[in-house]
Amino acid sequence: MVRPRVVRVQELVSIDEIRAAAAGLDGVALRTPLVPFPRTWPQLLLKPESLQPTGSFKLRGAYTAISALSAEARRRGVVAHSSGNHAQAVAYAAALLGVPATVVIPANAPPVKIAAARAFGAEVVISRPGLSARVAATDELIARHGYTIIPPFDDRMVIAGQGTVGLEIMTDCPDADLVLCPVSGGGLIAGIAAAIKALRPATKIIGVEPELAADARDSLRQRQRVAWPSAQTQRTVADALRVEQVGELPLRHMLSYVHDVVTVSEDEIRAAMRRLALEARLVAEPGGAVAVAACLFRGRELPAARIRVAVLSGGNVDPALLTEILGAAAGQPATGEPATGEPATREPVTGEPGTARTAGCE
Repeated sequence: MVRPRVVRVQELVSIDEIRAAAAGLDGVALRTPLVPFPRTWPQLLLKPESLQPTGSFKLRGAYTAISALSAEARRRGVVAHSSGNHAQAVAYAAALLGVPATVVIPANAPPVKIAAARAFGAEVVISRPGLSARVAATDELIARHGYTIIPPFDDRMVIAGQGTVGLEIMTDCPDADLVLCPVSGGGLIAGIAAAIKALRPATKIIGVEPELAADARDSLRQRQRVAWPSAQTQRTVADALRVEQVGELPLRHMLSYVHDVVTVSEDEIRAAMRRLALEARLVAEPGGAVAVAACLFRGRELPAARIRVAVLSGGNVDPALLTEILGAAAGQPATGEPATGEPATREPVTGEPGTARTAGCE
């Protein structure tokens, strides 16, 4: 008689795990504020993770995961693969903890991200573009050196660390009824959703990704992991969101907690970056700006809300790209961005200039 194979399914990350991660991150990660985006109604608050020491939210998960390793694993060292932001975070966190680090970054990552990982003390290995190439290079390093991998998103400790973003949002604005979050591999939205749904179940969580890399949208709606070809996801300017497939554990969180995933165009991403810099005085990389782009240009696709929070997930933008995008402000506005500077027609309602709306978040 053949016995059926028993598959053990991981439980979803708990609020207690996220609170433990928050305690460990005290004094390491910046507790980023909620910053109002001017002249928007419904109220739009920004969670600028671009202000972290490594320029993105990734520090939270990387430090949480590395700090949980045994002394022997720390001695051997860690390895990570990344489009750039996770690599920087692992390099920085490993240096703080005295752990040797090697990071695998694709050749088409912005040079500013590669340089930062080296500056933080990691050994950098350049791979071909695409998730499969990064994973293959990482597996080879593990086999050769015995490193412990710090996954970029499909990991319980990483998700718990990223969930501290949601914990802070609910502490600072307990009445927020809509939270928007960029999606790549899904670790950030998984952690944020786990925290927020534990504390305020009525709050809706929306993921945002580029139209040119919408694997998370397809995965959520088909209720299974859907992969997009690397050649397609590489088209988007949002280099941080080019992962071809969400992680298994993140998708389980998304299926339980996430209301929907919406997409934004390349022009809308660039317009959001420009408006963040000129109106909110915040620098965002393309992937970091997608949640804001959804609020500014896709309002009719979003659930009704009084208070919206958009996670600005990172600001590690190539200087030449930022110069190009900001330079467009002196000429013709990008598609989807009205010349008047008012929210695009997809935004349902506009507030009066200069009016502050902070109900529930004083």
